[in-house]
Parts: sequence; C-alpha cells; structure tokens
Amino acid sequence: MAAHGLRNPHLQTLWGPLWRTRPVVEHRRERLWLADGDFLDLDWHGAPSSDAPIVLVLHGLTGSSASHYVAGQQRALATQGWTSVALNWRGCSGEPNLLARSYHSGASEDLAAAVAHLRTTHPLAPLYAVGYSLGGNVLLKYLGESGSESGLQGAVAVSVPFRLDQCADRIGQGFSKVYQAHFMREMLVYVTNKQRQFRHDARHAPLATLENLGSIKSLRKMRTFWEFDDRVTAPLNGYLNVDDYYRRASSRYFLGAINTPTLIIHAEDDPFVFKHSIPEASELSACTTLELHAKGGHVGFVEGSLKTPGYYLERRIPQWLAALRPGSA
Repeated sequence: MAAHGLRNPHLQTLWGPLWRTRPVVEHRRERLWLADGDFLDLDWHGAPSSDAPIVLVLHGLTGSSASHYVAGQQRALATQGWTSVALNWRGCSGEPNLLARSYHSGASEDLAAAVAHLRTTHPLAPLYAVGYSLGGNVLLKYLGESGSESGLQGAVAVSVPFRLDQCADRIGQGFSKVYQAHFMREMLVYVTNKQRQFRHDARHAPLATLENLGSIKSLRKMRTFWEFDDRVTAPLNGYLNVDDYYRRASSRYFLGAINTPTLIIHAEDDPFVFKHSIPEASELSACTTLELHAKGGHVGFVEGSLKTPGYYLERRIPQWLAALRPGSA
C-alpha cells in the first residue's frame, strides 16, 4: 500500500533520493580485478562466515553502493543476520575504471565475474542477488544466459527496464523528461571524466574510441537516451548501434530461460516503463514470480505515511529470500 500523501508515482520515485534520511552503513571495500585488466569495487556490509548467506546488491543507472536503496537494503539484510556486498559497476565507485568501455544495461559478463569470485572465495555460503533498475536488467539477463549454472540460490529484480528501447521512449515523455535530463547530466560527467583521464594517461587505449565520441560541446547537445546510447554506449561497448544494443541488452528477451528462483517487483505506474513493456505471464519461466503493484513508482514502494514512512522493498526482499532457505517456515 502506497504511503498516504505519496500515491503519485513521481513522489514515490523522488522520495528516496530527495527526502529520505540516507541510511548509514559501514563498508569494507574489496577490489575485484577482471580478466580484461579493469576492476570492480565490492562494498561489504557485515563479516561473511563460512556458510552464512551472502546477498549481492546491484545498483541502477548513475548509482553506487552509496545509493539510498542499496544502503537501506544492506541494513535491512543485516538485521536478519545476513552479509551483503554491493557491487559498484565500472567507474561507479568514486574512481574511474581503467578501460574505455563503460558500465551499461547489458553488462552481464561483469556480474558473472562477481558471482564466480564469490562462489570461489565463499564456496559454502548460499548466494543471492538483488538488482535495481539497470542492475535488475543486468541480473535478469544474466539469469537467462546462465540458466541452471547461475551460481545463485535466488534473485530479486526491482523496477526493471525490460525493453530498453521502449523505456528510452517512455522517459522522454511528460514529467519523466526531468529524470531524463538528470541522467543525461550525470552520464555526460561520467564520459567527460573518462575522456580527461585517458588524455592524461597514454597507457589506457583505445584513446581514439573516446575521442571519436565527439567534442564535449557536441556531447552536451544530446538530450535523449537514444542519442546517448547511439553515440556513446554502443561504440564504447562493442555494439553496432543503439538498436543492436537495445535488442541484445534488454532483459525481456531472456526471461523464459531463467532457472533460478526469481522474484520481480514492479509498479504499473513506474514513470520509466510503459505498461506494455511489462512481460506477460507466458513469458516468465516456471520459477519466476512477477509481483505487480498498482502504485510504487520507480524503485519507490514507500508505505506508511509521510510522518512515519516505511520501505516495502526492505521488508519484502529479505523476507522472500529467507523463505528460500531450506528449513524455513
């Protein structure tokens, strides 16, 4: 039930980043070096033991382990005695990544590397994953690609942009243009910082790939996801063009192959996602549950009241994951 006074989808969406007191959690950082010479930073909350559950938490576009929904979920998991580790996608941990490539909605190979690392270093621990928005899309894509070899005992995906092309259209409509403008500003900073880094460090190739993106002035003229993903995301990450990227990275095409117990939490009023972008029941595998709410916005799901707000995701997700454990009630 949406909080009294917060039934509007935009208020649901904006409450967390604008008005919520940000949860404070202590992190221990681990750097995971990847086979291509780049790195991912993993931020642990809680000390893992040999066979206690671990939850891998995946942030969304322009987020990090410091995002309110990541910190809130890590704190909630800790209350039931579970260790969590927040994965910062490439370049999102406060330090630029080393390669020209960026993080993006289809980066399931980076998630696969993180899962493989955790399985190797904590082989007895049940491993789960929770992904939000972009992170949820990557998670569902990974689950479909890996099938029965996911290495996860369960997964939860929240507010997923199931069809990237349709979501790029949706965020360009009405009040959602405000979100689009915000993301475009943040992504431009990401790219310009990367260009600046590569110009001052000749070890990092291919410099030409970044230079070919165009001048900072021309990049600032971009207004839509379609433009950004065609000019930046696709060429930096080996896609032919924006259409190739959206087709190959959209999680909706991978849902039927998921073989890991999975919960998808989504709101019909999500201002980033058309209703027709939400998958039909026939598209889901037998082990996938779609929990569809009439209200909740995008990664919102604030309940209670304005005076005493509650956070449904931080109540529901730990509860659902705990129920997967053998011997649970």
